[in-house]
Amino acid sequence: MKANAQKIGDGVYWIGVLDWDLRSYHGYTLDGTTYNAYIVFGEDHVAVIDNAYPGKTQEMMARIEDAFAQEGRDEVVVDYIIQNHVEKDHSGVLVDLHKRFPEAPIYCSEIAVKGLLKHYPALEGAEFVTVGTGDTLEMDGRTFAFLDAFLLHWPDSMFTLLVEDGILFPNDAFGQHLCFTKRFDHEIPEYVLMDAAQKFYANLITPLSKLVLKKLNEVVELGLLEQIKMIAPSHGQIWTDPMKIIGAYTDWAQGVCEDKITIVYDTMHYSTQKMAHELAEGAISEGYDVEIFYLHEDERSEIVKSILTSKGIAIGDPTINDEPYPSIGDIMYYLKGLRFDKTNINRKAVTFGSMGGKGGTAKKLAEKLENYGFDVVDTQEIYYIPTEEENIDSYELGKTLAKACKEL
Repeated sequence: MKANAQKIGDGVYWIGVLDWDLRSYHGYTLDGTTYNAYIVFGEDHVAVIDNAYPGKTQEMMARIEDAFAQEGRDEVVVDYIIQNHVEKDHSGVLVDLHKRFPEAPIYCSEIAVKGLLKHYPALEGAEFVTVGTGDTLEMDGRTFAFLDAFLLHWPDSMFTLLVEDGILFPNDAFGQHLCFTKRFDHEIPEYVLMDAAQKFYANLITPLSKLVLKKLNEVVELGLLEQIKMIAPSHGQIWTDPMKIIGAYTDWAQGVCEDKITIVYDTMHYSTQKMAHELAEGAISEGYDVEIFYLHEDERSEIVKSILTSKGIAIGDPTINDEPYPSIGDIMYYLKGLRFDKTNINRKAVTFGSMGGKGGTAKKLAEKLENYGFDVVDTQEIYYIPTEEENIDSYELGKTLAKACKEL
């Protein structure tokens, strides 16, 4: 295979993989992604940072060979391998790298060693060098400084800073699931970039928000923030404006939201749908934006992206067999794990729905949302088809939710 490396700095190249065809990953939808990996050339030595999904060796090795050619070096030899994270989309080529360059020690966190050997028994006997905050690797006048990033987003995660160049390699942090031929942030439309970054955060980083703020404070205290001139994550575009994404992460972690309400519903015979639309009108009348998601068509990853920047949510579902209509279970179970209250605020919520028997769905959903860290301000449940008076009640429910959101 023939593939080109892309230069991102002096002696620093992107050698990652373009996964054009991926449509679902980590439980959410996407239009392809990149597995970003990097190579750094010193005067006499070379280091590779991270790698790609299993089966992607050929493409990555082609880029490595091209990087050596661009540097005018005839012999392809890697002296150090830096593994920031165990997860397979960043470690799946590690065994092949080790086979090709068996003398290259693998630098990783202490926790990562056990995980890598569990994933790849073929690495038994490889030389591991465990590092953490305060440790460095000196390579021909270039310094790699390591920073623990445990649980961002796996227990083994770490960041690597190429000190003299100010390039931070944070693995999954600050990433986006995007697949473009251009490598830098400014080379694609900003709204596409930030939408993808928001979706990445909402689906992967939300429950870790307190750790995000703690880590950002640590970076400031260590005097590293002013050193960061570029952020090269393991997915998506490379940030040449680091403060754009650092600022966004700070806002999302602190619960900075828009005047917006996310409405999520399903319906059997369109009564709950009618209630959702009336509720939306009530919220709009209070000056709030609304995003509506219909579970016949929409899926969880877009829903939680919306919730991340919303002050309130409304969950609507009919009753069947004396229980919530089952399609709501997917998003409710997802919300339980994401713990949006970790973002420093308890978003306001209402629940609603239609029933034909004894009902109870609205109250059951309200109880769950309270347990998940939302502040439920009201519920509405109607018998079969809404009357005009009940339509007005739904409209007022939307107003009630928006007014509650204004208190945040």
